[in-house]
Amino acid sequence: MRLTAFLPNIKQVMIVLAALFATSQVMAQTAVGQWKTIDDETGEVKSIVTIQEDNGVLTGKVMQIMDEAKRQEVCKKCDGSRKNQPIEGMTIIWNMKDKDGQYEDGKILDPENGKVYSANMKVLDGGKKLEVRGFIGFALIGRSQVWEKVEG
Repeated sequence: MRLTAFLPNIKQVMIVLAALFATSQVMAQTAVGQWKTIDDETGEVKSIVTIQEDNGVLTGKVMQIMDEAKRQEVCKKCDGSRKNQPIEGMTIIWNMKDKDGQYEDGKILDPENGKVYSANMKVLDGGKKLEVRGFIGFALIGRSQVWEKVEG
């Protein structure tokens, strides 16, 4: 019996490697994980938000506010159960659903003004950035922020 009969041919190896590469690229491009929110005006990191998935629905929670002086702040302008609750630890994204690699139909709270907006998210730059868009009514009329993935 020849030894070469047991060795995979180059075509089979390439197919397996391509499948593994494609799988790793898709897995790297998820919104699940920790993200640095960036201040629109200063470009400084404001907070760390953790996004998690449960049964296909994403939620995001403020895990850490970077400015030590603001860590104890509460959401004075929020309504309902969030009113006067600490912003650090608060869920600010909910009901976000994956629709063909983009996240839609969610809600996002801006703790600075207490308003809740409709929201969409899209993973960018191979999973290193997350575009978060809040809007009223139509997605064309709104504001976007780009968050950066926390490494490590």
